[in-house]
Amino acid sequence: MAKSYVKFETAKDVQAKALEAITLAADTGRIRKGANEATKAIEGGNCALCIIAEDVDPEEVVMHLPMICTEKNVAFCYVATKKELGTAAGIPVTCAAIAIEKPGNAAELVKSIIEKVAKHLPSKAAPAEKKEEKKHAAPAEKKEHKEAAPAEKKAEALVAEKKADAKPADAKPKKEKKPRAKKEAAKDAPKKE
Repeated sequence: MAKSYVKFETAKDVQAKALEAITLAADTGRIRKGANEATKAIEGGNCALCIIAEDVDPEEVVMHLPMICTEKNVAFCYVATKKELGTAAGIPVTCAAIAIEKPGNAAELVKSIIEKVAKHLPSKAAPAEKKEEKKHAAPAEKKEHKEAAPAEKKAEALVAEKKADAKPADAKPKKEKKPRAKKEAAKDAPKKE
């Protein structure tokens, strides 16, 4: 029975390449082992590729990973078992997910895996295009902002002046302080002995 977090089927040759990439990256680069560590790597923007096991139980342990990967535009794929992931990472226990942060000698493998799973992932070209559009649009926006800034400052200054000049209708006039006559009279009066 397929798990709900498995969004697509990863080909056997891609799974083998992913496991090989994990082994190489563990030796020459940097990987993060476990669902929590993979989540931190993805959210931190340090993840090149996330590999998730298909047999994780309970599903909630890794259910969030495909969504976060999609949000952060990180490639991900699946392997059949947690045991394979743990073995590939060089640890004696099973592992639900692994994030490759620095591929090291596995850079070419990671690149080929990303190309093969790219059809299942949201387009990575769209964010790059948006960035380019922003770069081209930024100077024009800055000019408009500079031109608008003096007008905005004048408007703010006028509003501030009106606030200073206007007296609130419900404001009570300040009472003038009256001298304390009793104390002054007591000072002037002769002292009784």
